[in-house]
Amino acid sequence: MSRIRFGAILRVLSALLFIIGISISFCIPISIYYKTTHLDTFVSSSLICIILGVILKLSSKNKDKNVNKREGYLIVALAWITLWIACSIPYLLSGVFDSATDLFFETMSGLTTTGATVLNDIESMSEDILFWRSFTQWIGGMGIIVLTVALLPLLGIGGIELFVAEAPGPTSEKLHPRIKDTAKSLWFIYLGLTVILSVLLRIFGMNWFDSINHALTTMATGGFSTKNSSVAHYGTGIQYVIIVFMFLAGVNYSLHYLALRGKLKQVFQSDELKGYCIIVFSLILVVTIQVYRVTDIPLEQSFREASFQIISIVTTTGFVTADYTSWTEGLTLLFFVMLFLGACAGSTAGGIKLIRHIVFFKNSILEFKRLLHPRAMIRLKINKKIVPPRVLTHILVFLLLYIGTFVIGTLIVVSADVDLITASGAVATSLSNVGPGIGEVGPVDNFDGFNDFIKWFLSFLMLLGRLELFTIYVILTPFFWRSH
Repeated sequence: MSRIRFGAILRVLSALLFIIGISISFCIPISIYYKTTHLDTFVSSSLICIILGVILKLSSKNKDKNVNKREGYLIVALAWITLWIACSIPYLLSGVFDSATDLFFETMSGLTTTGATVLNDIESMSEDILFWRSFTQWIGGMGIIVLTVALLPLLGIGGIELFVAEAPGPTSEKLHPRIKDTAKSLWFIYLGLTVILSVLLRIFGMNWFDSINHALTTMATGGFSTKNSSVAHYGTGIQYVIIVFMFLAGVNYSLHYLALRGKLKQVFQSDELKGYCIIVFSLILVVTIQVYRVTDIPLEQSFREASFQIISIVTTTGFVTADYTSWTEGLTLLFFVMLFLGACAGSTAGGIKLIRHIVFFKNSILEFKRLLHPRAMIRLKINKKIVPPRVLTHILVFLLLYIGTFVIGTLIVVSADVDLITASGAVATSLSNVGPGIGEVGPVDNFDGFNDFIKWFLSFLMLLGRLELFTIYVILTPFFWRSH
């Protein structure tokens, strides 16, 4: 195994810092327009990131144009830590948070599109801070690394390994022969849907500032809102629009691309899309009936609130319009289980992803057939294609690691004097990048009541979940660092 070339890594990190510096500068017009007191904060933060990016670029001596697998995983891990620090600078300089723990927690929650917050009065924040808060989710939604992959040719670096390490989901289908074109396609679709949603929210009654912020965090499946009561602050029309776009945000972006190319037959052949639709619509039907039956909420409102909460949780967006923990204990348990679903692979959603559940379920059914017919060659197929044994093993190991991480994480949080329900809810929602959970981190609560240790630990779980376990766990193994 070849040694790790840190020169190539530094060049990628320098590009990321430069991009973040430019991204922070987008807040400057907001500061000027709304006449906030944070103009100097964003100017300084932008310059700091750009200057650091230039320094790292000048420090990188390595001229090799390719990134190998080990370097790809290391770049992604180091990039997210770098982004975490860089995106925290505006919060740090503005002084809007009382502690370093809180500002780093909020930043990680934003970048990983978790949506968990420690803020008790969101509406008291200035517009530029709120915009930056939303924009961090949009950056993290598709993955800042994927954007950088599109720009890597400018640095003279190939990016296929980087894309595989970062792309959400167990597989990364290439839409184009060149990885750069793939990344660009994903981002153009992502940007286009964000713009369309912004316009629709404005038409349905939001002001431009709120519509842009909610479009950013909806398409990122992030869930940060500019209102204390989240989307419950707005009317029926806006809630239905966000329901539709949360659902779309949970669809594999490869399928969006195929749909735009008119290849609808390939879209509807997707087993994961079929499963996604069946699960979501079945859950909506069941929960709507139950809410209507046990509460005095009218049928339309029962349907809307059930639909909104279910799609928000399944897609790991985390917006809320109702307190699902106040309906029944059975529904609270159901929503807790939903925290582990996730939407489609290749979407901006977090969680385990439905394709892994589908593969596990199908393979379990086939195992019964294999027991009855031990000599038969019974192969697992997804989208009419045989799933290679290596992919099946990868998915089974992932599920085991995910469950193990959840159990151990819950035990750690419980050991810090947190009740079991709240601990399990906090760990599950952080690991799945959802936002609201159960217990004292339910849809009407936040994470401010936790001590610093728990906040740092949950921040780590957010990163672990966003990078789908393997990217972080693999660099913690001793053989990752061996040269041979």
